[in-house]
Amino acid sequence: MGYQYKTHGTCSTLIDVELDGNIVKNVIFTGGCNGNLQAIPKLVKGMTIDEVEERIGGISCNGRPTSCGDQLAKACRAAYEASLQ
Repeated sequence: MGYQYKTHGTCSTLIDVELDGNIVKNVIFTGGCNGNLQAIPKLVKGMTIDEVEERIGGISCNGRPTSCGDQLAKACRAAYEASLQ
């Protein structure tokens, strides 16, 4: 299932998340730091939503209360909850 998440407080503006149940299948960021945003999707591919939240949820960036990783954790949870409806 594909899901688009509008980010808040980050350089990236949008995250496209594809799940297979509660497993991350694919992630695409729009905007932000190109290198990090290529690496993060590769690192989380195959993880459960809980693992993504545990590992990268709550990370801040340059004094901001969030980061692209934190926003991805939120996006994965939102995508999963949307899939249950």
